[in-house]
Amino acid sequence: MTKKNYQEINEQQLALNKQFKANSSETLAAFGQLHRAAMAEGDLDVKTKELIALGIGIAARCDGCIGAHVAAALKHGATKQECVEAINVAILMGGGPSLIYGAQALEAVEQLSNC
Repeated sequence: MTKKNYQEINEQQLALNKQFKANSSETLAAFGQLHRAAMAEGDLDVKTKELIALGIGIAARCDGCIGAHVAAALKHGATKQECVEAINVAILMGGGPSLIYGAQALEAVEQLSNC
């Protein structure tokens, strides 16, 4: 199995999103507005929201979600251990497939912590 490169996954997804925006700018703009509203600082801080999103990304088996939300969680001050605990909850809720993607998410934490 080839090791995933989450920096590359994040870069590729940004490029794909730009390409998609050229074809469906209204949908992407609406999603961006939803993203900003959902992730805005509130009773939950942004770090916590990113850790929740990471857990859902793991359960949904979404490489792009894992890469994006690990990077954002780290940017907002999440520690490796906080990411591990979010991964643990995702495994609890998602079972065996989440264990596979949880282990990959930990690799994303390792890779993106060095950026």
